[in-house]
Amino acid sequence: MARALNGIPFDAVYCSPLQRAAQTAQILCETLPSNGTLSPTLSDRLREVDLPLWEDRRREEVMQAFPGDYRLWKDRPQDFKMVVPTADGGTREHFPVLALHEQAKQFWEFVLSKHAGQTVAVVAHNGINRCLISTALGIAPEYYQSVQQSNCGITILRFSGDLGDTVQMESMNQIGHLSDDPFPTPRKPHRGPRILLVRHGETQWNRESRFQGQIDVPLNENGRAQGRRVADLLKSVHLDFAVTSPMLRPKETAELILEHHPGVELNTEDNLREIGHGLWEGKLESEIQGEYGELLEQWKVKPEIVQMPEGENLQQVWDRAKVAWASIVKTYSDSDRPLTGIVVAHDAINKAILSSLFDLGPEHFWNFKQGNGSVSVIDYPNGPDGKPVLQTSNVTRHLNENGELFDRTAAGAL
Repeated sequence: MARALNGIPFDAVYCSPLQRAAQTAQILCETLPSNGTLSPTLSDRLREVDLPLWEDRRREEVMQAFPGDYRLWKDRPQDFKMVVPTADGGTREHFPVLALHEQAKQFWEFVLSKHAGQTVAVVAHNGINRCLISTALGIAPEYYQSVQQSNCGITILRFSGDLGDTVQMESMNQIGHLSDDPFPTPRKPHRGPRILLVRHGETQWNRESRFQGQIDVPLNENGRAQGRRVADLLKSVHLDFAVTSPMLRPKETAELILEHHPGVELNTEDNLREIGHGLWEGKLESEIQGEYGELLEQWKVKPEIVQMPEGENLQQVWDRAKVAWASIVKTYSDSDRPLTGIVVAHDAINKAILSSLFDLGPEHFWNFKQGNGSVSVIDYPNGPDGKPVLQTSNVTRHLNENGELFDRTAAGAL
């Protein structure tokens, strides 16, 4: 992990005081180029979830001894509680996930007040990391089990201000630096599909920051190169199905991926088309600024209230993206074994899909970054009616010559 982070100029490193996190943070500080001045700061707000009645027990033992509580922990973590003894000989109700969410909020409030504009590394644990991600993005405690955190997985969050201001999750749970397998292993048992959500490669209009929307712009040469790199990344993954937006840029990206999977049929889904920008389509941001300056500013700060002139609003995009996604999940859940497939679409559509996994609306549009040629992985371990698990998000390391973790793809208009 330290090698993957080498070269990033960290201003501070915080870690849990528990040994496993503190030792990891110490190794990180010893490896990073900081002239020996960087050392981890221990924070009790980064301690792991408190499950006092289950500590030191194996999972199988807990499942056998507390079957009802364990099901509640998995299915409705926000309602899960333990009755624990108090110092005065009484008892109290302890809600581990709710308490951990509050702990995560307190950590963010402290760090953001102290390190505005700086780069901070946080080394902690599975549970608290889930809550740090969730509280940053506005994800409710009921989705505690829907955020995967692997050992030494790396997540990048970009804060624009205080907690409650816009936070962009650039990527989540990157593990490509740990092995040749870039994606976490599915949880077992696993009854539903695994879906690799891909954003199409770059177009010339992406590079120019020109709004393309539903104008059918093809990939440029760099976009085709990105598509081939995605194809290389996925060539060893067994694919059972493939679905794409019918537009040229995702369809060509999907076809490049399927060159390594000749037996897989490519299906199109019209509801995966990119957002309709209406009269903005084909225009540069500078051109839109002149004619629709106030609306463009709203798009940047409150996109959920914007009605594109002669185009769509984000609620319409959300509605059709959710219909398309639900249909795909249902279609490929009807199997005697878990299936794996790709869905190739667009920036706005992918953001809508990722937000909807956590029942987040269009006001969360800017929370989930989707780079050209990026891959996100969503599992349905409990089938189509169970909560999904976001295993990793916006993996772009395969697109960078040096394997860099940051997303360096085009940041142009949709």
